[in-house]
Amino acid sequence: MLSSSSVLKTILFDTGALIALLVGIGLWWRRAVRRYYLPCPFWLAWLLENPYMEAMAGSSVILDRLNLSPGMQVLDVGCGTGRIAIPAARRVAPNGQVVALDSQSGMLHKLEQRASANSITNIRTLLNKIEPGVLERNKFDRALLVTVLGEIPDREAALQEIFAALKPNGILSITEVIPDPHYQTLGTVRRIAEAVGFCPDHYYGNFLAFTMNFVKPDPAQ
Repeated sequence: MLSSSSVLKTILFDTGALIALLVGIGLWWRRAVRRYYLPCPFWLAWLLENPYMEAMAGSSVILDRLNLSPGMQVLDVGCGTGRIAIPAARRVAPNGQVVALDSQSGMLHKLEQRASANSITNIRTLLNKIEPGVLERNKFDRALLVTVLGEIPDREAALQEIFAALKPNGILSITEVIPDPHYQTLGTVRRIAEAVGFCPDHYYGNFLAFTMNFVKPDPAQ
């Protein structure tokens, strides 16, 4: 029979090995995404909606930072199963709409089921990657990327597409949370967004979990 100290050592070893494995996978994923489009798979969707994520970057907190109002047109890039899109749709109803874009049909199917169960009819799903020519020009009042930017191989091209899709004075909101393996620092977020023409607006949070809002300048002003 193993002694209690031996059992404890085994547990600690196994826990350490699991942590090392997860860190290794995260580092590999972070490097691979610079070359390949590797979003969070559908079977890991629960990672996007857990108590930690809600505590660090709750949907109501993120949406409060956007100052949404009825009638607005909102774009949720990498929407997943609708953690942000569904409450956003409630805030812009009855005449506003949320376009929920994701590259995985499983995510969008789950979102559509949840929206239907909650009698929400002002969400339009769009199965696609965020790439040139996907979005209508000068369409949206707000655009969100919540722990998504780092999953996109060509981040600058993605933000250029969003820039073109926003109305003048429209707001782009980017949220990043540690320990997301694709976490982008505030400096990186600002560098890419400003490179395509966005102007910094408001910063919320801290390095563990932050939201950075940007404005698309109005050339007429």
